[in-house]
Amino acid sequence: MKQGKCPKCGSEEVYSGIEVVPKSGPFGSNSIPVSIVSIAALDNYVCTDCGYLESYIADAEKLKEIVRKWPKVNRVSQEKT
Repeated sequence: MKQGKCPKCGSEEVYSGIEVVPKSGPFGSNSIPVSIVSIAALDNYVCTDCGYLESYIADAEKLKEIVRKWPKVNRVSQEKT
């Protein structure tokens, strides 16, 4: 999506909410909680043909904080036994 093409439908009608404010803080709705005292702002990309949405953490430091505070998802094998 960041390159302007929707991975779901292939459309190039992709728009970015990078400049939407406020992203975080008490009145921000474009963010996720990282911890009780920390919020990560999001950059959203939307395909206006199919409605597909991708969100990315806007601040690289918040990614480092997530590594420290969130549990890692372990890959689960899909193989049948």
